[in-house]
Amino acid sequence: MNITEKILARACGREEVTPGEFVNARLDLALANDITAPLSIKEFEAAGIEKVWDPERVVLVCDHFVPNKDIKSAEQAKIVREFARRHGLPHFYDVGRMGIEHVILPEQGLVGPGDVVIGADSHTCTYGALGAFATGVGSTDLAAGMATGEVWLRVPETIRFNYHGEPGRYVTGKDYILYTIGMIGVDGALYSAMEFGGEAISSLSMDGRFTMCNMAIEAGAKNGIVEPDAVTREYVEGRFGREAAYVQSDADADYAVVHDIDVAGIKPQVARPHLPSNSVAAEELADTVVDQVVIGSCTNGRIEDLRMAADVLRGRKAHPDVRTIVIPGSQAVYRQAVREGLVDIFIEAEAAVSTPTCGPCLGGHMGILAEGERCVATTNRNFVGRMGHTRSEVYLAGPYVAAATAVAGRIAVPEEVTA
Repeated sequence: MNITEKILARACGREEVTPGEFVNARLDLALANDITAPLSIKEFEAAGIEKVWDPERVVLVCDHFVPNKDIKSAEQAKIVREFARRHGLPHFYDVGRMGIEHVILPEQGLVGPGDVVIGADSHTCTYGALGAFATGVGSTDLAAGMATGEVWLRVPETIRFNYHGEPGRYVTGKDYILYTIGMIGVDGALYSAMEFGGEAISSLSMDGRFTMCNMAIEAGAKNGIVEPDAVTREYVEGRFGREAAYVQSDADADYAVVHDIDVAGIKPQVARPHLPSNSVAAEELADTVVDQVVIGSCTNGRIEDLRMAADVLRGRKAHPDVRTIVIPGSQAVYRQAVREGLVDIFIEAEAAVSTPTCGPCLGGHMGILAEGERCVATTNRNFVGRMGHTRSEVYLAGPYVAAATAVAGRIAVPEEVTA
């Protein structure tokens, strides 16, 4: 079996599972946020359930509209806050101690290798970077998970992606995944596990792996996953609060498809509107003028991402016509950025630095686009109206390209502004 099948078999108490069969798997964690949790809470209470299955294993994070932008978002957060208090949930994250959910859960050691995790947020697949099975579900499924500690699902088939070779300068995990989605399409891994491996993944940081697994859903995948290795162990040990299960795929594991990708041929990527699969080399879009740049999100809001952006922005100013917004993914990332002087670099570059929030990624707040405006963002989706007006445009990129674009006032690669 491959790693996804092994984790699900273990969670079912079985020797093996096969793609296509339906299983009941024991959960290690259930997650919801300030948009999705109120719906789950409504269903949970309508069913007359009095207690969550395990208060230690239910995590609620207010991150999409916080600090609250209006009365409706404040009421959403209040529902979540009161439910967390009623059920004595120790892992409730609110203003001041919160962060973007898919940044803080690994950071706080709440998810780890071998876990089965569901979240009422599609980018829950992020945790596959740790060697966990993690997938997004609907709010009703999340309510059932909070009540029973189980999830009912179909075992996905697995597509293996082997990344070989040495990446060029400024090429990151974001470029790997944008290139891959461009290669297979937004439905190229529909209800499949995307298993990322090869020597280029082995040499990729945990932050880069989180970015790749985060965007597996943008190819339609059920989950993204990386086999745990020495890099994973270094991240997990001393952080993860439970016993880790370091699961590996068998040498003779079956895969629906195997793709081999030479990363030496990948240039810094940009996904054009209005699909993450519309990816091309950034240099092909050099005449594209932008109005805004956003650096952050559950995809690229970690400390490594901010360091990349700061490397480009150091000693430079954002173009006067470009609103540049930097959003650390958590309070810990924010604090580390302060200690390393990154926040000073951003402010000197005339960027705005925000408290952790999903904010502009979903068109919530902290950077909404007007009609006709263009934004380059390190986020994960560029659908019509995703960041504001339906006639605005979002281009997806990694931190290096985003920062270079902020300086140039048009889509640019770092060499153009750092030479």
